Amino acid sequence: MEANLIVTYDPAHAGKAGEEVKSLLETQNEKPEFMKSDVDGLFLIRTKKSPKELTKSLNSKKNAKKFSYTYHWIPVDKWTTSKIEDMKKVMKELDGKMDPEESWKMELGKRHFEAKTTDLILKLTENIDKPKVDLKNPQKIVKVEIIGKKAGISLLDASEFLDVPKLKA
Repeated sequence: MEANLIVTYDPAHAGKAGEEVKSLLETQNEKPEFMKSDVDGLFLIRTKKSPKELTKSLNSKKNAKKFSYTYHWIPVDKWTTSKIEDMKKVMKELDGKMDPEESWKMELGKRHFEAKTTDLILKLTENIDKPKVDLKNPQKIVKVEIIGKKAGISLLDASEFLDVPKLKA
């Protein structure tokens, strides 16, 4: 069983960040299962409820003050290896799920992975044949989180990716 939610946090406050995650998810009647993470500042979490629905329900200005120690809440649709060819296959699958009329962007996070970010973005997006790229206010976000030898990839509505600093701004 793999994580379906990644939460980033301030590694200096891991305990308080974990309490924050548990507390916020409990308000959604969810009991998170924390999985082993080899990366400081990154929780790998398994939820029974849809992580997209959970992040969507927490993603509102009225909740902004409830976040003190976490930064990004990222639902994961699919895990693959971090080999370029394997990630490109998943990107091709996502292309088939995207509406050509919707605007989109790709966001990439990488930890313990040594490829140059710009090269990686070019390689991963070459399989997405959708013309409406919008880097400021997209309708869809293709989220790629590379953690060493694994990569979590998602196709998210803008409201399903919880960016706490942006929420607080």
